[in-house]
Amino acid sequence: MVDAAVLILAGTESRADTGRLVNGLEAAREFAETAGDDLALIFDGAGTQWVAELEDEDHEYHELYRSVRDEVAVCDYCAGAFGAADAVEDAGVERLDENEGHPSVRSLVDDGYEVITF
Repeated sequence: MVDAAVLILAGTESRADTGRLVNGLEAAREFAETAGDDLALIFDGAGTQWVAELEDEDHEYHELYRSVRDEVAVCDYCAGAFGAADAVEDAGVERLDENEGHPSVRSLVDDGYEVITF
């Protein structure tokens, strides 16, 4: 049994960013599909921009995203800073703000989560 927090920090600007997104989603799906594992999937920084794209049913990675959608949360501050707040609101994705508007990575570590960034 593993507790894993996957943080997607990659933006939407390059193929490399898309690769990091896909690797992060694949890792998240592996944890989500393993009985006994607990997953937190957080889009943070420029990664918050992915919500609008991945919610689109025509997006190439929409189905991969949907496979872990129940575990998705975003940084509240960064959603605003990166222009993703409306898309996050429309999608009904949880916004985290435990640490001055940001998710608390320390709390995740304190709760025993392995933090993995993409």
